[in-house]
Amino acid sequence: MTMTRFLRWYGSGPLHLLVLICSFALAAYALVRLFAFDPLAVAIWFVGAAILHDLILLPLYSLADLSARAVLRHRPAHPPQVPWINYLRVPTFLSGVLLIVWFPLILDLSELYHGATGLSADVYLGRWLVITAVLFGASALVFAIKLRRVHRATRLEQKRAAPGEGTPP
Repeated sequence: MTMTRFLRWYGSGPLHLLVLICSFALAAYALVRLFAFDPLAVAIWFVGAAILHDLILLPLYSLADLSARAVLRHRPAHPPQVPWINYLRVPTFLSGVLLIVWFPLILDLSELYHGATGLSADVYLGRWLVITAVLFGASALVFAIKLRRVHRATRLEQKRAAPGEGTPP
Protein backbone atom coordinates (compact mmCIF):
# COMPACT_ATOMS: atom_id res chain seq x y z
CA MET A 1 0.00 0.00 0.00
CA THR A 2 1.47 3.37 -0.95
CA MET A 3 1.80 6.25 1.49
CA THR A 4 -0.94 8.20 -0.31
CA ARG A 5 -3.37 5.31 0.01
CA PHE A 6 -2.39 4.85 3.66
CA LEU A 7 -2.95 8.56 4.39
CA ARG A 8 -6.32 8.45 2.63
CA TRP A 9 -7.32 5.24 4.42
CA TYR A 10 -6.07 6.14 7.92
CA GLY A 11 -6.21 9.93 7.81
CA SER A 12 -2.78 10.57 9.34
CA GLY A 13 0.80 9.36 9.11
CA PRO A 14 2.21 6.02 10.29
CA LEU A 15 3.93 7.65 13.28
CA HIS A 16 0.51 8.76 14.56
CA LEU A 17 -0.79 5.20 14.24
CA LEU A 18 2.27 3.82 16.05
CA VAL A 19 1.89 6.29 18.94
CA LEU A 20 -1.84 5.51 19.15
CA ILE A 21 -1.19 1.75 19.30
CA CYS A 22 1.49 2.29 21.99
CA SER A 23 -0.86 4.44 24.07
CA PHE A 24 -3.61 1.81 23.85
CA ALA A 25 -1.10 -0.87 24.84
CA LEU A 26 0.01 1.20 27.85
CA ALA A 27 -3.59 1.85 28.89
CA ALA A 28 -4.41 -1.87 28.56
CA TYR A 29 -1.37 -2.76 30.68
CA ALA A 30 -2.40 -0.27 33.37
CA LEU A 31 -5.97 -1.59 33.30
CA VAL A 32 -4.80 -5.20 33.69
CA ARG A 33 -2.57 -4.20 36.61
CA LEU A 34 -5.35 -2.22 38.29
CA PHE A 35 -7.95 -4.95 37.90
CA ALA A 36 -5.53 -7.53 39.31
CA PHE A 37 -5.31 -5.49 42.53
CA ASP A 38 -8.98 -4.76 43.34
CA PRO A 39 -11.41 -4.89 40.40
CA LEU A 40 -14.50 -3.74 42.32
CA ALA A 41 -12.77 -0.64 43.70
CA VAL A 42 -11.40 0.22 40.24
CA ALA A 43 -14.85 -0.17 38.66
CA ILE A 44 -16.47 1.98 41.37
CA TRP A 45 -13.76 4.63 40.97
CA PHE A 46 -14.15 4.63 37.17
CA VAL A 47 -17.95 4.96 37.29
CA GLY A 48 -17.71 7.63 40.00
CA ALA A 49 -15.14 9.60 38.00
CA ALA A 50 -17.31 9.44 34.87
CA ILE A 51 -20.39 10.61 36.78
CA LEU A 52 -18.43 13.37 38.55
CA HIS A 53 -16.98 14.58 35.25
CA ASP A 54 -20.18 14.43 33.18
CA LEU A 55 -22.65 15.75 35.72
CA ILE A 56 -20.57 18.25 37.69
CA LEU A 57 -17.22 19.18 36.14
CA LEU A 58 -18.23 19.42 32.47
CA PRO A 59 -21.07 21.91 33.13
CA LEU A 60 -18.80 23.90 35.47
CA TYR A 61 -15.88 24.31 33.10
CA SER A 62 -18.19 24.83 30.12
CA LEU A 63 -19.85 27.66 32.03
CA ALA A 64 -16.46 29.08 32.98
CA ASP A 65 -15.33 28.94 29.34
CA LEU A 66 -18.51 30.63 28.11
CA SER A 67 -18.18 33.28 30.82
CA ALA A 68 -14.57 34.00 29.89
CA ARG A 69 -15.54 34.33 26.23
CA ALA A 70 -18.44 36.66 27.09
CA VAL A 71 -16.35 38.89 29.36
CA LEU A 72 -13.40 39.12 26.99
CA ARG A 73 -15.42 39.32 23.76
CA HIS A 74 -15.68 43.11 23.73
CA ARG A 75 -12.14 44.15 22.93
CA PRO A 76 -11.07 47.13 20.84
CA ALA A 77 -11.14 46.41 17.12
CA HIS A 78 -7.75 47.96 16.29
CA PRO A 79 -5.41 45.31 17.78
CA PRO A 80 -4.70 42.34 15.50
CA GLN A 81 -7.10 39.48 16.03
CA VAL A 82 -5.33 36.52 17.67
CA PRO A 83 -7.21 33.52 19.06
CA TRP A 84 -6.70 34.07 22.79
CA ILE A 85 -8.91 31.55 24.54
CA ASN A 86 -6.40 28.67 24.52
CA TYR A 87 -3.85 30.92 26.24
CA LEU A 88 -6.34 31.02 29.10
CA ARG A 89 -7.57 27.42 28.86
CA VAL A 90 -4.19 25.66 29.00
CA PRO A 91 -2.87 27.13 32.27
CA THR A 92 -6.32 26.85 33.84
CA PHE A 93 -6.52 23.17 32.86
CA LEU A 94 -3.01 22.38 34.10
CA SER A 95 -3.56 24.22 37.37
CA GLY A 96 -6.88 22.43 37.82
CA VAL A 97 -5.32 19.03 37.21
CA LEU A 98 -2.64 19.77 39.79
CA LEU A 99 -5.32 20.86 42.24
CA ILE A 100 -7.39 17.72 41.65
CA VAL A 101 -4.39 15.43 42.06
CA TRP A 102 -2.89 17.15 45.11
CA PHE A 103 -5.95 18.74 46.78
CA PRO A 104 -5.63 16.87 50.10
CA LEU A 105 -2.14 18.28 50.55
CA ILE A 106 -2.87 21.71 49.02
CA LEU A 107 -5.90 22.21 51.28
CA ASP A 108 -4.08 20.59 54.24
CA LEU A 109 -6.68 17.81 54.58
CA SER A 110 -4.25 14.92 54.84
CA GLU A 111 -3.60 13.87 58.41
CA LEU A 112 -1.59 10.80 57.41
CA TYR A 113 1.03 12.64 55.33
CA HIS A 114 3.14 13.93 58.19
CA GLY A 115 3.04 10.60 60.01
CA ALA A 116 3.96 8.61 56.89
CA THR A 117 6.70 10.90 55.59
CA GLY A 118 7.82 13.03 58.50
CA LEU A 119 7.42 16.10 56.27
CA SER A 120 5.08 19.03 56.64
CA ALA A 121 2.22 19.52 54.18
CA ASP A 122 2.17 23.29 54.78
CA VAL A 123 4.23 24.07 51.66
CA TYR A 124 1.84 22.63 49.08
CA LEU A 125 -0.60 25.56 48.89
CA GLY A 126 2.18 28.08 48.32
CA ARG A 127 3.89 25.89 45.75
CA TRP A 128 0.63 25.27 43.89
CA LEU A 129 -0.04 29.02 43.82
CA VAL A 130 3.49 29.69 42.51
CA ILE A 131 3.13 27.00 39.83
CA THR A 132 -0.25 28.44 38.84
CA ALA A 133 1.22 31.95 38.62
CA VAL A 134 4.13 30.69 36.51
CA LEU A 135 1.74 28.84 34.18
CA PHE A 136 -0.40 31.94 33.65
CA GLY A 137 2.67 34.16 33.33
CA ALA A 138 4.25 31.88 30.73
CA SER A 139 0.98 31.72 28.84
CA ALA A 140 0.67 35.51 28.90
CA LEU A 141 4.26 35.84 27.66
CA VAL A 142 3.67 33.43 24.78
CA PHE A 143 0.43 35.28 23.94
CA ALA A 144 2.25 38.64 23.97
CA ILE A 145 4.93 37.25 21.64
CA LYS A 146 2.23 35.95 19.30
CA LEU A 147 0.43 39.32 19.38
CA ARG A 148 3.67 41.12 18.58
CA ARG A 149 4.39 38.82 15.62
CA VAL A 150 0.90 39.31 14.23
CA HIS A 151 1.12 43.07 14.79
CA ARG A 152 4.48 43.23 12.97
CA ALA A 153 3.14 41.16 10.08
CA THR A 154 0.12 43.46 9.83
CA ARG A 155 2.35 46.56 9.80
CA LEU A 156 4.58 45.04 7.09
CA GLU A 157 1.54 44.29 4.95
CA GLN A 158 0.30 47.85 5.40
CA LYS A 159 3.73 49.28 4.48
CA ARG A 160 3.90 47.10 1.36
CA ALA A 161 0.41 48.14 0.31
CA ALA A 162 0.93 51.88 1.01
CA PRO A 163 3.56 52.71 -1.71
CA GLY A 164 1.59 50.94 -4.43
CA GLU A 165 -1.63 52.86 -3.70
CA GLY A 166 -0.47 56.22 -5.08
CA THR A 167 1.00 54.97 -8.38
CA PRO A 168 -1.22 54.88 -11.45
CA PRO A 169 -1.72 51.52 -13.21
